[in-house]
Formats: sequence, C-alpha cells, structure tokens
Amino acid sequence: MRIIAGRLRRRTLKTNPGLITRPITDRVKETLFQRLHDRGLIEGTRIADIFAGTGTMGLEALSRGGERVTFIEKDRVAVELLRENVEKLKCQNESLIWPADVVRCSYKPKNAEGFTPFNLIFFDPPYAMVPQLQPGSTLYKSLERLAGPEASAPGATMIFRSPEHCEFQLPPIWQPDWTLEMSNMVITVCNLVSPPADALKSTGIEPSGME
Repeated sequence: MRIIAGRLRRRTLKTNPGLITRPITDRVKETLFQRLHDRGLIEGTRIADIFAGTGTMGLEALSRGGERVTFIEKDRVAVELLRENVEKLKCQNESLIWPADVVRCSYKPKNAEGFTPFNLIFFDPPYAMVPQLQPGSTLYKSLERLAGPEASAPGATMIFRSPEHCEFQLPPIWQPDWTLEMSNMVITVCNLVSPPADALKSTGIEPSGME
C-alpha cells in the first residue's frame, strides 16, 4: 500500500496481512479522495480514522491537506504497524493513535486538544459487523455517540464502507448524501444533521452541540 497524492505521495505503508484490515485499492481510494477534494472536505480538517487498521485512509487524508488525524483501532498487530507508519512518515505531531474498542469507546480520547471535534470521519467496520448495524445494536449506538458534540463538529462528514448487497441501517442523525460503488464495496458518504431536540433525548446527545 502507498500514499497516492499530496505531500507524502508515493510513500509506502506497512499493512497487516490477511483479511483483518481489508486494505482499500488504489483505484477506489483515488476516486473517493478526488470527490472529497472537489467538495472541499479535506483541507484543514480534523480527521478520525475509525477501525483504522494500519492507517491507510487517515494518512492519505493527512497527506492531502488534513490538519490532524485520530486513529482508533484495537487489533494489537495493526496498531503496532500503524505506529511504524506514522513514525516512518514523521507525522507524530499530527497523529493521535488510540488503541480502543470502537463499539465501547466514548470518542473522547485523553490529551486530544486540537484533534477533536472531528470534521471528516472514516468509519470502516469489519464486513461481518455491518449487517448487525440495526437500531439498538452496539455498532448503532457507537455511531450515535460519534454524533455527540465533543466528538463530531456540526455538519461533519462520515465515510462508511460496507460490502455490496448488504443491508444495514444508519442512525438518522447521519444522513446519506452520495454513494460510491466499486470493487465489490459500497462507500456511503453521510452528513451529520441536526435532528429535533426530542429525538436527541434517546441518544444522550446534547442539543446544544448541534447548533
């Protein structure tokens, strides 16, 4: 794997062999990032790379003008390779690596001043988890927590990757905007929207955070 464009272009990245991290192909990554760039969604953003693996998406966004990136990943091998990638690219000051379980974490990492709230979020769960994304599931609740004001900025953009022909339900606070279907996968790009105040009560999100 490599960085495709930006200040770190052509730099190679270590990846975790096997299916755990599901690396995205260069063709899909280039198409996605070009569309994000055309919409002004990368430059100067605070990024979250969730289920980060070895950091392919977050580091690409950083290379293309993102300000800082928080990587959330619990697999120990992937985290170690991620640390090596960040050090190799000399991005330590712009990167926060948080070894945490996404379905249980608060999205409030310690010593994260300047890294949150997120403007651009890559949310890439293991494919086996995606069909479980239904109201009341741990993954669904995780996405509701991610919408909280301490985690995500108003109007934040989330990129959600799933296998093709897979049924799932995103929390309505994450409103799908457009999709990209390539290489047996579907990438759904969502915007964080402001729901009615009574709808927020069930999620535990403070209405003030969505103003």
